[in-house]
Amino acid sequence: MNDQPLLNWADLPANDGAADDTAGLIGRCLSGEQPAYVELYDLFSGGVYRLAYSLLGDAQDAEEVLQDSFEYAFRRLNHFDARKSAFKTWLYRIAVSRCRNKRRRKWLPSFSLSVFDGDEPSDPAAPLPDERAQLNEQQRVVWAAVGELSPKLREVAILRYYAGLPYGEIGIVLGIPAKTAESRMRLAHKALRERLSDIAGEE
Repeated sequence: MNDQPLLNWADLPANDGAADDTAGLIGRCLSGEQPAYVELYDLFSGGVYRLAYSLLGDAQDAEEVLQDSFEYAFRRLNHFDARKSAFKTWLYRIAVSRCRNKRRRKWLPSFSLSVFDGDEPSDPAAPLPDERAQLNEQQRVVWAAVGELSPKLREVAILRYYAGLPYGEIGIVLGIPAKTAESRMRLAHKALRERLSDIAGEE
């Protein structure tokens, strides 16, 4: 199997920013500097959009989640506590909540088949948020398999493989203990490997 991820967020300019830069921007926002809000949005909007698109599989829905998430985040910026989580983690938690509210069944998983040969990938990857991306046959098989996961397992898988978050941060995003996030990831991984093995056996 190909060891390369099928679609990789790492190839895109993530621009998550350094913690010091983020803290400075937040401080400027809270002091009333409007340009700082634009800078903060530019710094994190790509990651939030890719997360929403990965969970929903629809560009319009992802754009709505992106705008709703930042509208809420900016209104509640004074409630962000850097002692509890990174700003990106806080944003992702807001975005995941809004994705859940969409109650969509559509989802665009595009894991590499090689992911399921081992325990976990050493280099988490995420899909390119481009509806025009052409999926090959392998990708379509994986797409169908991941689409059978429960929403809870999908969320953990997206945040682990695509966003590359550690279990502690995944727990913060989803509002669950880190051990629960790790347990769900194991279940998702096992279910996908079994499903893909069954499909391979049918061919």
